Amino acid sequence: MSEQAQRLEVTPPMFRNAPFTFIFYLLLIPVFGLGIILLLIWFVKARTTRMVIDGEDLLYEKGVLSKERAQLRTDSVRTVTVNQSLGQRMFGTGDIDVYTAGDEPEVSLRGMPDPAEIRERLLGKVGGA
Repeated sequence: MSEQAQRLEVTPPMFRNAPFTFIFYLLLIPVFGLGIILLLIWFVKARTTRMVIDGEDLLYEKGVLSKERAQLRTDSVRTVTVNQSLGQRMFGTGDIDVYTAGDEPEVSLRGMPDPAEIRERLLGKVGGA
């Protein structure tokens, strides 16, 4: 399989992940432009959070001024849990916890699109196996 087909890079979507919050912020635009400021902050947070599965590695980054990075090998992943609320199921997003060893998740991915595909990639059922 080609290198491009094995690489998966995603960022959390804004509207699909929280449609009611998005609509609420739009309604706040006439109030001193507060909605625009809140949407801009949300947009920057969404675009500076990314998850990349590249071959045997998982890289998770978030942050603008201070960065939080986690990198781990996909062959060390023991468990991947996917949690989806009703709204997340309707819009195809979800929260993913990646466990390597121990009781606490090594990486927690919030509001990621297509969580089932990410889970399958991490467990080696698609692309790498």
